[in-house]
Amino acid sequence: MSQLVISLLDKILNSRGRSLSKQNEYMWWSPFVQHHKPKLQVNIQTGKWHCWVSNQGGHNLFQLLKQVGADRSAYKELSELVGSTYYTSDKKVEDKILSLPKEMKDFTEGNSVFKRHAIGFLKSRGITNQLIIRYSIGYCTEGIYQNRIIVPSYDSDGKLNYFIGRDFYKGGMKYKNPPISKDIIGFDLYTNWNEPIILCEGVFDAIAIRRNAIPLFGKTILPKLYKKIIEKQVKHIIISLDDDAFKDSLKMINQFMDEGIRVSFVKLKGKDPSELGYLKMTDKINTSKKVDFREFMRMKLYGNK
Repeated sequence: MSQLVISLLDKILNSRGRSLSKQNEYMWWSPFVQHHKPKLQVNIQTGKWHCWVSNQGGHNLFQLLKQVGADRSAYKELSELVGSTYYTSDKKVEDKILSLPKEMKDFTEGNSVFKRHAIGFLKSRGITNQLIIRYSIGYCTEGIYQNRIIVPSYDSDGKLNYFIGRDFYKGGMKYKNPPISKDIIGFDLYTNWNEPIILCEGVFDAIAIRRNAIPLFGKTILPKLYKKIIEKQVKHIIISLDDDAFKDSLKMINQFMDEGIRVSFVKLKGKDPSELGYLKMTDKINTSKKVDFREFMRMKLYGNK
């Protein structure tokens, strides 16, 4: 197992790991600096890593993959090698580990009628093959998520933190999601906290927006996301909730304005982002109006007009 992890890191870091005298410690050429000696030290047992020149480091290999811009296949390979409970030296392992449905299929597999229906549903939402790959979207033809599109969400370390199961046959309940709390940060792995973030309701809305969009999995902002926004000192938030969530939007606007964060509001006029599509949503976001105190009071008095 250790040798497979080393081989994966060799491929990702484009160099060959050198064994150190200390057990499980290896050294690679650092991707963060140019130096005449290997300076990236990794413990393949605990996952801790550190560059001795740039001083960049982390507590697990998923963080390293994120820092070097590894693709999704690398995250998947690492997960298969080490498992979700591998790095447990610093954190207590939760009783329940989230995993994707074992019946989930990749869209590169086969050409069944189920796959064609699933692809047809995604295309109707403006989701291209590139987006299917980017967001690691799959589908199920059996099991408790039968006839559902599966869209996973990953945290900043590349670990699965949630997924949604969306019916693509219109056969009953629209969504079937895992029995865990939604108090997570949707698409955290794709979020640049130094840039404006866009808050929307669902994953298909976020995929339609594409750039720095965070799905709320509902109409309200939950504690973990709110906390991270404050910790990361986000300077600009764009709110793009459906018209029926206008009161929820007002509440969020008030919260963020009290924190001194610039807030803009997108008027959707009866259509959600996934219906409008990428180009129209980009235009709406670029022309969204900053909400100052005067505009906030107008919105409270006259609604979404």
